[in-house]
Amino acid sequence: MSHERVPLSIKNWASGDRPREKLLQKGKLALTDAELIAILIGSGNRKESAVELSQRILSLHRNNLSMLGKLSVQQLMNFKGIGEAKAISIIAAMELGRRRRTEEALEQVKITSSNSVYELLQPIIGELAHEEFWILYLNNANKIIEQFQISKGGITGTLVDVRITLRRALELGAISLILAHNHPSGNLNPSEADKQLTTKLKTAAESLDIKVLDHLIVTEKSYFSFADEGLL
Repeated sequence: MSHERVPLSIKNWASGDRPREKLLQKGKLALTDAELIAILIGSGNRKESAVELSQRILSLHRNNLSMLGKLSVQQLMNFKGIGEAKAISIIAAMELGRRRRTEEALEQVKITSSNSVYELLQPIIGELAHEEFWILYLNNANKIIEQFQISKGGITGTLVDVRITLRRALELGAISLILAHNHPSGNLNPSEADKQLTTKLKTAAESLDIKVLDHLIVTEKSYFSFADEGLL
C-alpha cells in the first residue's frame, strides 16, 4: 500500500490560513512571499499545495525575490505544476515590482549624491546580463531633465558616441551630465576603457560649458562612483 503524501488542498485550510482570505482579513503585509506567489499561481501539483510549491521555488533560489525575477518562462516551467500561464504571471508580477521601484526613484528627481543615482538606475540596469550605457541630463538645480540610454552592448562592453551624447545635451539645455553603465560581472573596478571614455566625454563637454558630474558603474548590489573616488 502506498503511503505517498497527498497535500491538503488550500480550499480545506482554515479560512485565516488561505492566502487570499488572509490578505482580505489581515492585509497584504501579513502574507509571506510564498503566500503571495501562491495567489498568483492559484494551485500547486498533486504532491504540493500552491503555497508549498511556492516555498520550494523560493528556497531553491535562496528565498531571494531578485533571483526569482531573473528566471525565464522555461526555467519556471521546470517546476511541476507551473505551466506557461503561471510562469508568465510570476514574471509579470516581478516586472511590475521592478517598475514600481523605478517610478519611486524617479519621484526623487533631484540628484543629491552618487547613491541617489544608484537608487534610480539599479532597477533599470543593475541586474542585466549585458552592458548598457545611460546618461542623466540635469538642469542647474541638479534635477533630471531626461535619462537616456545612449547604447546597449554585449556582456563585456558597449560603445558611446560622444557627439550624440552632447548633441542631446544641447537640445535639452542641460547644464550637466551624469554617466552610468553596468558591469554584468559584478566587478566594480573601472576598466581603462571606462577611464578613457570618462576623460573624453568630460573634455568634450567642458568645451560646451557642460559639466560631467560623475560616472557610475552599477552592479546588482553596489556601485562605483568616479566622483566619490576622486577620478573626475
